Amino acid sequence: MEDDAKDSYERCPACPETVKDIKRKKKEVWVSCENCSTWYHWDCVSKGEDLSPIDKWYCEKCLATNGRLQITYKPSATRKSSRVKPKQDYASMNEGLPSDPNRWTKVLKVKKFAKDRFRRMKGKDVTLEWVESNDDALTEPIVILEPAGLGMKMPGEDFTVDDVAELVGPDAPVEVIDVAQQSSSAGWTLGTWAEYYDKPASQRDRIRNVISLEVTGTKLAEKVCPPRIVSEVDWVQEFWPANKRGGKHQWPKVGLYCLMSVAQAWTDWHVDFAATSVYYHVLKGAKEFYFIKPTESNLAVYEKWSGSAELQAGTWLGDMVEEVIKVSLVEGNTMIIPTGWIHAVYTPVDSLVFGGNFLHSFNIATQLRLRQIEINTKVPKKFRYPYFEKLCWYVAESFCDQLKKHVDLSPRVLRGLVSLADFLVSEARLIESGVDTPQRREAKDAIPGDKVKDASALARELQWRAKEVLGKEDEDEEDERPAKKQKVSNGKGKHRAVTEMDEAVEPGSHRRPKFKNWSPMKWDIRTERDLDERHDVVTAEPPGDWVLREGALDNLGSEGNQGVEHVTTGTEWVRIRRYKGEDGKERVERVRITRVIEDWTWGIGMPEKKPVVDGADRNPGDAQDEKTEVGDAWLVAPSVADGDVDMKDAETGDTAHVAPLGGTELKREDVVMQS
Repeated sequence: MEDDAKDSYERCPACPETVKDIKRKKKEVWVSCENCSTWYHWDCVSKGEDLSPIDKWYCEKCLATNGRLQITYKPSATRKSSRVKPKQDYASMNEGLPSDPNRWTKVLKVKKFAKDRFRRMKGKDVTLEWVESNDDALTEPIVILEPAGLGMKMPGEDFTVDDVAELVGPDAPVEVIDVAQQSSSAGWTLGTWAEYYDKPASQRDRIRNVISLEVTGTKLAEKVCPPRIVSEVDWVQEFWPANKRGGKHQWPKVGLYCLMSVAQAWTDWHVDFAATSVYYHVLKGAKEFYFIKPTESNLAVYEKWSGSAELQAGTWLGDMVEEVIKVSLVEGNTMIIPTGWIHAVYTPVDSLVFGGNFLHSFNIATQLRLRQIEINTKVPKKFRYPYFEKLCWYVAESFCDQLKKHVDLSPRVLRGLVSLADFLVSEARLIESGVDTPQRREAKDAIPGDKVKDASALARELQWRAKEVLGKEDEDEEDERPAKKQKVSNGKGKHRAVTEMDEAVEPGSHRRPKFKNWSPMKWDIRTERDLDERHDVVTAEPPGDWVLREGALDNLGSEGNQGVEHVTTGTEWVRIRRYKGEDGKERVERVRITRVIEDWTWGIGMPEKKPVVDGADRNPGDAQDEKTEVGDAWLVAPSVADGDVDMKDAETGDTAHVAPLGGTELKREDVVMQS
C-alpha cells in the first residue's frame, strides 16, 4: 500500500489513483462546486478548458443528478469548450438567409429548463388588496387558468383573425415580423395578413408574426377590456388626465394589443419597453414562455447581450445565465408578467392573443433601470414607452399631493417614489444647466404645464417628502449603531429578543448618524400648513421675453393695457426647539421653510380703478402696506402684489413678515432668554 502522507499534494475526489499520475499534474489551482461545495483540482476536472471565463461551476456528479444546474460564464468572457454543441444558426438569421423552419424546435429540444414554480391563482384573488398587502405581489409571473373573476372582457370563442381585420380595417397597416430574420417586413395590411394567416402551413412562404398591433380607439377595442387589477394600478389610467386621453390628444396607447402568430413563430429574448408589466390572455392556440429572472447580474448580462449584434447573432442568452424557466400556456389561460422579466416566446400552434403593457407604483426602480438599459443599448425611440417622462411628472405631482395630505403609502411604494424623485431631480438639473442640447429640450418639453408649474421644486419636494415618510417607516432598518436588546415575554412562558429604539435619533429622520459622537437635531415642535390662496388682478404689457428678466414679474401693475390674474399658493414648515447655549443662557431657535408658487394668467379683464386714498392715486398692482399690532410693536406686512406672503407663527398665531421667495428659503431666528 502506498503511503499517502508522503505525497506532497493533497488529493481531490477526481485525482488519479497512483502517485505517479498525481505528480504529473500541477495542483496549484482549486475549484469548488457551487452546489455541493466540494473542492477539486482544476486540472483534474477541466478537460482542457480555461477556468477564468467561468462564473459558476458544478461538478459532474451534481450535473448528472440535478438537471436544473448549468455551468454559467461571465458576461465579458468568450465561452470555450471542447464539448460538442448543436450548431445554432443565429448568423443566418441575422443576415436574412433561409433557415430551417424547425430550427427553434431543435434548439429548444437540446436545452434544459428549470421547473415552472410560478403561482397559479384564481381570478377573484388577483385584487388591488392582494397587491398592496403582499410584498411579493407583482414580483414574479402568475398564471390564472380560467378568466372567471378577473373582471376581464374578451371576444367569444368563434372570434378569428378575419374579424380582427374587419373591425380594425382591412387597409390598416400592420407591422409583420419575419421570424427567421427577427425584423419587420414592409407593405403589409391587416387584409393581406389575414389572407396569409388563413393559408395552410404548407402554403406559407415564411414563418411570420404580428406582436405590435395596438387597437385602442377601434371597434375591436369595444370587445376587449384588461383584467380589473391592470386598470387599478396602471399609471396611465390612474394619473394621466382623463380629458387628455382619446380624440386627437397624444398619450401612451399601449394597453390593448392583438397578437397573431403562426406555428413555429419565435420572439427572441427581450424585456418589454420601460420594464412595463404585461397581461397576456390566450384566446386561441398556445404559447411557450422562457423566463430569466431580473437579478442585477442577469440584467447586466442582458444589457451586454442586447447591446451586441455579435452576441445576439451567435449566442443563446440562456447559456449566459444560471437558469431559464419554461411556462406553457393554453387556450383560456391568462398570465401577468411583472416588471423586468427577460423572456422569449415560442408558438407551437397558430395562436390569437390579447394583451397590454402597464407601468405601476410597486417596482418603480426596476422600471427606471430598464429604461436606462434601453438608452444604453440604443433602442430606437419607436420601440420605447411613449411619453414616459411626461407620465412620470404626472405621477410625481399626484403622489406629492397625497404625501402632503398624509395619505398612507406602503414602504414598497415609498421606496419607488424616492427612485422616481431621484430620476426627476436629474431631469430638472439637466433643464437648469442652461446648455442647449437635444436632451435638455426633450426633458423640458416633457413637463406637463397643465399640472406641473415648477418642475424643479416638485421633484425636490417629492424627494424629501418620500424620504421623510420612509424614514419613519424604516426606522429600525436605517439605524446603523448598536441597538439595545431586551427580553420580552410572549405570554406563553417564552421570551424573544427585541430591539429598543435609540431615543437620540430624531423620529422621521431619513438618514441615521454615521459619525462618532454625532447626533441629529431634535425639535420640540414640528408644524406644517398650507398658505391661503390669494388672487388679484393687475395690469401688464402682453407677455414676451421681458417676463423672464430678473424682477420683471415683481413690477407688474405699474403699466400695461392687459389684465393679468395673479394667484399665489404655498406651504410653510416650522420647526422650534428650546436649548441651552454654550454661554449657559436659555435659547429658542425657530426654522421656517416656505415654498411659494405664483401663477400669472394673461387675458383677464382689466381691473377696476380704485378710489383715491388720502389724495394719492394707487394702482391696483402697487404695494399697499398694512400695519398689524402685536403687543407694543408694529409689523409691516406688504401685500402679495410685492411678491411677499403674510405668515402666522405656528404657535402664537402672530403675524410675521417673510421675504419674497423664488423657491425655498431657510431662515433661522435665535431668541436669547435671560435667566
